[in-house]
Amino acid sequence: MRISEIFYSVQGEGSLTGVPSVFVRTSGCNLRCAWCDTPYASWNPEGPEMRLEEVLAEVERHPTRFVVVTGGEPMVAKGIHELLKELRGRGKHVTLETAGTVPPGGSIVDLASISPKLANSTPSLAKAGVAWVGRHEGTRLQPAVLREWLEHAVDYQLKFVISSAADLQEMQDVVASVGIAVPPEKVLLMPEGITMEAMCARYDMLVAACKENGHRLSARLHIELFGNRRGT
Repeated sequence: MRISEIFYSVQGEGSLTGVPSVFVRTSGCNLRCAWCDTPYASWNPEGPEMRLEEVLAEVERHPTRFVVVTGGEPMVAKGIHELLKELRGRGKHVTLETAGTVPPGGSIVDLASISPKLANSTPSLAKAGVAWVGRHEGTRLQPAVLREWLEHAVDYQLKFVISSAADLQEMQDVVASVGIAVPPEKVLLMPEGITMEAMCARYDMLVAACKENGHRLSARLHIELFGNRRGT
């Protein structure tokens, strides 16, 4: 399995914000988001190949039962199912960060943290080229796969990166496309941006949307604490 980084920090997003967690970031992704803040795990994948035993040993070095498996897109990583099974078998609480484009394939996680990608994620032709723009657009939304994750996870959250009012309407359409009732508080709205200034400029809009629809505002605590820095 190619690993971009393994580090110990506090969870910066979602329902477990602030919980000390070990982050296992796989390298490689089937999307090319325009605003991706981890290009070293997607646009330009980096990192060594690690055996399952090596990954588990690194996880066990840290004094927490909470593990976040992220990427890139961890569901395209070689050996991902074995890793998830071993982590839970060792009593870890496993959060999986995924775009929801690849089915769970029988893997069970404690928290499926699913981030469906809206149109604001599509890269420009100049940046990505025709082939990747087409691949991204054809892959980024898979309602049947999203439904499978929601039906089989122990718990889940749907996280949306929002940059404009148009994104809020598109988000509602995506949630409806899943075809099952999603409690409004399971829908988390996050401001797009990798600086405090960019995020704060969107908070009023997101707070209003949360108050109107019962959704949850998700800050990006790691940006507030550490900036857009690796290993945090």
